[in-house]
Amino acid sequence: MRKTSARGPDTAGGERVLILSAGVGSGHNSAAAAVQEACAARDDIAEVQVLDVLQVSSVLYRALLGKGYFVLVEGAPWLVEWGYDLSDPPFRRRGPIDPWTRANAVPVIGAIRRFRPTAIVCTHFLPAQLLASLLLRGVIDARTAVVTTDYDFQGLWLPGAFHALFVAREEGREELMALGLPPDRVAATGIPIARQLDAAPARDTDEPPMLLISAGATGGDYAVSVVRQTMHMRTPFTATVVCGRNDALRQRIEQLVASAGDRYSVLGFTAEMPQLLRRADLFVGKPGGLSASECMAAGLPMVLVNPIPGQEVRNGDYLLEQGAAVRCNTAATIGWKIDEVLREPGRLQRMQVAARRIGRPDAAADVLTGLLDGPFRPLVVTRAAQKTIHAASEQRLVAADLTGPSSLVRLVDSAAGSTVALLQAQELGDLQRRYATPNGDLVLQRGQAPVSLRWEARRLLRAMLRGDDALPVRVEGLSKPLRVLPG
Repeated sequence: MRKTSARGPDTAGGERVLILSAGVGSGHNSAAAAVQEACAARDDIAEVQVLDVLQVSSVLYRALLGKGYFVLVEGAPWLVEWGYDLSDPPFRRRGPIDPWTRANAVPVIGAIRRFRPTAIVCTHFLPAQLLASLLLRGVIDARTAVVTTDYDFQGLWLPGAFHALFVAREEGREELMALGLPPDRVAATGIPIARQLDAAPARDTDEPPMLLISAGATGGDYAVSVVRQTMHMRTPFTATVVCGRNDALRQRIEQLVASAGDRYSVLGFTAEMPQLLRRADLFVGKPGGLSASECMAAGLPMVLVNPIPGQEVRNGDYLLEQGAAVRCNTAATIGWKIDEVLREPGRLQRMQVAARRIGRPDAAADVLTGLLDGPFRPLVVTRAAQKTIHAASEQRLVAADLTGPSSLVRLVDSAAGSTVALLQAQELGDLQRRYATPNGDLVLQRGQAPVSLRWEARRLLRAMLRGDDALPVRVEGLSKPLRVLPG
């Protein structure tokens, strides 16, 4: 008989952490780099590897997902917004990943097998969905984490199996719990960002405010119009314009501001962004999840311009709600808008306080702690439960209010106290006939029994048992408070 283990894969030589990202924009890879940096601060991690899954995919697949997205952003932003809203409901798709994605995932699966990770962190939904499939098939034996990179939670990020899900803010966690997800599997950590510098040096109050303008992220013509409008401001200021690797844009802006003397400093790609964030008084640019998180951690309020429809608009809504940003809906009023912020006594200072209040500089470390110290067994959401969650979302219902056969129930590991499965009430029948105990709990076991299990139940059992022969669980409805062990 196999020895029962409650701790998961052997980590005697230290954890082996694999970080999976996808280079659709820079934010997902930046979050992956932040988690990698946080790994270096832990003594229990022996090796860490980062893999951009698109870089090992076919050229066509990489072009369509990576470059294709930004072509739509520039040429058909309304289509981007439509696609975002269409894919927003959780579990809109409940089947296996499509054949094309599966074919492009073969190199990723090979990399996972070669590295033999004990923990996997996903900073993009593509590898998160792949890992769910691998967990359910018994291909991997590692703790898996899904780490979102925007302030609003999008249903596309919710896979059918995972160990921990980390969202950017408490409202996202509340949303998922309202849909039935157990509170012991979802944490609001913030978005992982690079390690922050020490507190910003005290500014000379006699110096004019410094604007940090992210021109490279806003696109060529729009970036030029942003800088041009600041030249009409009446309030004294200085500005640093960062153009990234767009040399043509940098040259255009240098020519534009040549007549302004030393008021503007125009930079290309720079490794000094952390220092610039600490020295600046106001950031002007797009509200990407990583950019916004870095600004908030630095206590730097934002002037939001030209957000991408969907996630960036929602990021901006959150920052506006918290008082840490203002938004310009037209380039013609950007200078006036910044003037309004700088001229109103105390307004900039209040915005800076608001930014510091919602900043989460330790998000990357918190993600690692939550994953490595969290449950060994994954949470499995059956396809029937996914159907209930999707329907509840579409009908604007709270899952705890559902009744009848399609309502949700949880299976909770009796020893560890962690939720291991979320399923429809009517799915309990097979499990109860086979594994019921006199007190109404279940003892899930390997091996044959007179009552045959359906395919979905077999898949569920395989994922929950992991390397064990038996697992005592108790059944809980959503209205019953979940017991979580301290620590």
